[in-house]
Amino acid sequence: MSSPATGYKPAGPNPPARKGLYILPSVFTAANIAAGYYAISQAIAGSTVETWHFDLAAKAIGFAILFDGLDGRIARMTNTASAFGRELDSLADVIAFGIAPALLAWLWGFRSLPAMDDFELRSQVVKFGAVATFVFLMAGAARLARFNIQMNPQPSNPGRPGKKYFVGMPIPAGAGVIAAVVHFAGGAPLQFWPVSAAWGFVVLGLAFLMVSTWRFYSFKELNLGRPLNFRWIIVFGGIIALNWFFSRYVLMVVAVVYTFAGIFARLSYLFRRPNLPQSHSQDEASRA
Repeated sequence: MSSPATGYKPAGPNPPARKGLYILPSVFTAANIAAGYYAISQAIAGSTVETWHFDLAAKAIGFAILFDGLDGRIARMTNTASAFGRELDSLADVIAFGIAPALLAWLWGFRSLPAMDDFELRSQVVKFGAVATFVFLMAGAARLARFNIQMNPQPSNPGRPGKKYFVGMPIPAGAGVIAAVVHFAGGAPLQFWPVSAAWGFVVLGLAFLMVSTWRFYSFKELNLGRPLNFRWIIVFGGIIALNWFFSRYVLMVVAVVYTFAGIFARLSYLFRRPNLPQSHSQDEASRA
């Protein structure tokens, strides 16, 4: 099923022989839901049993991102996209990229804080974390709802809309940042309340980026069906090997670079924006 941010229309009527193909993308959507459910269960286990369960929860969110990307591509490749599939995909995204990372961010970054002499301060930090992670969940759900009803969203800064860029950070990317941070820490929860407070602002920042109109690269222009040079096999193999042996560092770098790429694109547009009225006035003067 295609992501609600893609804006793909349902496929036309298919011959009876191809109706069975609808099960293929649905399997990956179900795997997305299963990974989200597993992440929720492991996040709870991390706060009650052993903290290494937090790392398993982060990895499960990573697999959910993989499954979410595959179901849309398979639906389009097999021409089995449907309105039902898109709605199911939206519900899966709320579970895997909304509830699961929000719960993980709270249990790992706030609820697992050790006991402090100032009990009231610890309580306030935990409550702040609950508010921040709830805002993240609501922002993710609102972003999905916005793209369910908006066919051609336009970014507020220059760039080709619809294909090259997402309008706002996609919810899988927001969940991926949370998962990458937890995985980078090896699942070890935060131990100091100032760090937890800073973590809360990071979560709020991700929520803002999801509901913003800032542009984030969509990777939709990557055509996996196009013939490539054989050297790309070495590149892909190297990427897989790096991610296998150094996933904590690789995924953290990817999350940080993708997030700041969108922020930098917006800031560069703001710095160039004051020059636009002057150029327009010069054009008008030349026409006169």
